[in-house]
Amino acid sequence: MKTDDLINLLAQDAPVRMRIGKVLTLAVVAGILISGGLFFAMIGFRADIDTAMETVRFLFKFVVTIALAATACAVVFRIGRPGASLRLWGWTLLLAPILLLAAAAVEMAVMPAGSWSARMIGHNARFCLTLIPLLSIGPLACFLFALRQGAPEKPGAAGAVAGLAASGIAATFYASNCTDDSPLFVLLWYPIAIAMVTTVGYILGRRLLRW
Repeated sequence: MKTDDLINLLAQDAPVRMRIGKVLTLAVVAGILISGGLFFAMIGFRADIDTAMETVRFLFKFVVTIALAATACAVVFRIGRPGASLRLWGWTLLLAPILLLAAAAVEMAVMPAGSWSARMIGHNARFCLTLIPLLSIGPLACFLFALRQGAPEKPGAAGAVAGLAASGIAATFYASNCTDDSPLFVLLWYPIAIAMVTTVGYILGRRLLRW
């Protein structure tokens, strides 16, 4: 039997689609609970959370991170099913970067050029690069376990998208602790942390999601 024929047969298997969908839904819920539990147990909200919530910069961080988590989770639900088209869904992953680039451009337009460097470096880079990957461990493990119940055609890509979704969830929690609200800071450090998790997801996906 040709590989394409096997993929088509798997894609037509309705019970498998139902099962992987349920497992992935549970993975999302479990991942959020694990990441959130670890966040509140070890880190918690920033001290000035009440004041911060009144600022656009602080709230916009969640627009970006939730957009990343939502679009990546949507792609995870598709990529675990053999034969499912990813063309349209793949493009949705650009939403978060576009929003962030637009916010950074606005910040650079309204703030003095001399302040750009300080805003980009910030004060919490070390915590950002540590806590986002740490908070991603639980969600990533949940997504990889769920994807093993399916049949992703590209295990490495599936693992990478799982890493994106996991880091989006983790970054959303971390954003409520981070006191650097400048889009320039988010543009520099958040993607580095997210890339670390995505790379780990890719490596693990290639090993664990083969079929």
